[in-house]
Amino acid sequence: MRGTLKQRSKGSWSIILDLPRGSDGKRRQRRVTVKGTRKQAEAKQAELLHQINRGIAVDTGKLLLTEYLETWLRDVVAVRNRPRTVESYAVIVNNHIVPVLGHILLSKLQAADVQQLEAGLLASGLSSNTVRHVHIALSKALKDAMRGGVVHQNVCEAVEAPSPGVYEVKAPDPNAIRQILVQANAGTYGAILQFMAFTGVRRGEAVGLSWQNVDLERRVVSIVSTAQRLQGKGIVLQPPKSAAGRRGIAIDSGTVDMLRAHRGKQLILELALGGSFQDIGLVFSGPFGGLLDPSVVTRNFEKLARETGNAGVRLHDLRHGHASGLIRAGVHPRVVQERLGHASAAFTMQVYGHVAAGLQQEAANAFAELMAAEM
Repeated sequence: MRGTLKQRSKGSWSIILDLPRGSDGKRRQRRVTVKGTRKQAEAKQAELLHQINRGIAVDTGKLLLTEYLETWLRDVVAVRNRPRTVESYAVIVNNHIVPVLGHILLSKLQAADVQQLEAGLLASGLSSNTVRHVHIALSKALKDAMRGGVVHQNVCEAVEAPSPGVYEVKAPDPNAIRQILVQANAGTYGAILQFMAFTGVRRGEAVGLSWQNVDLERRVVSIVSTAQRLQGKGIVLQPPKSAAGRRGIAIDSGTVDMLRAHRGKQLILELALGGSFQDIGLVFSGPFGGLLDPSVVTRNFEKLARETGNAGVRLHDLRHGHASGLIRAGVHPRVVQERLGHASAAFTMQVYGHVAAGLQQEAANAFAELMAAEM
């Protein structure tokens, strides 16, 4: 970065600093007035340029929270995270933090301001889990500000974040799932919906599945990518967000037969369309071979649910139904975790453990019978 030193009057100097361009691409400058000799002004200029090169905001006493967060999103969040995560942070910052606290000087932000923000968001109807994410985002931003020397404390640490509560899903009625799948088999999306129901994969994982990652002989599919819609880029394939998301999933013989039949229909369609079919190797492709829009899958599932009298069932309930069914069948939680791509079996049981509540009595009776046989 560059700086220009100009004398304003005797004993007064202006330092004009070239700052990194803003998110709009426009050139930015900051003017700092220094009193003293030229040598003192040059020393101050060197100090300020050193701060800029280290990523520290100049004259942070006049820096608004909204200005800092804009820079943080661009220079920190966008570098550390995947595009979808960057979008999530931007939504939190622009929709929830900036409208309430953006006008406050970063150096003047207090814990009471954060407390008022979060109380207001809860009062507006946002869930405690959403407000907790707002707290985490702001806390991370202030932590990075401390690391860069922009502020001396993270005021979020003095505020207790809302409790996320217990995330507990309601398992769908297996009969409802069966009715929807039977209705779907006669249409375009029967294959992908059956695959999701019998594997528990997420919507994006099913859309992003390639034939090269399907081994029908060994009866296993490998989840190595997921389809996501990114702002300004459309639908793209990305690797799973976590290491646990990248996994192999065993499939049953019925699913193998379904995939063989589906592949045959896909090849016939490709021959019929000729050059209009864009074959990029996807298992569940769009009408002309390209990426299938995930939202189209959701809309068609919702339509099928209404047609079968199961309007309350959601597409993601296929995943919940798969997990709940495995737990009811006595499958080990670690296996359920691996199939779902969760980070830990503890998290899996936190979400679905209530499904096993009815099995507690069976377990107690089984142990009592075992002990009675030994006595």
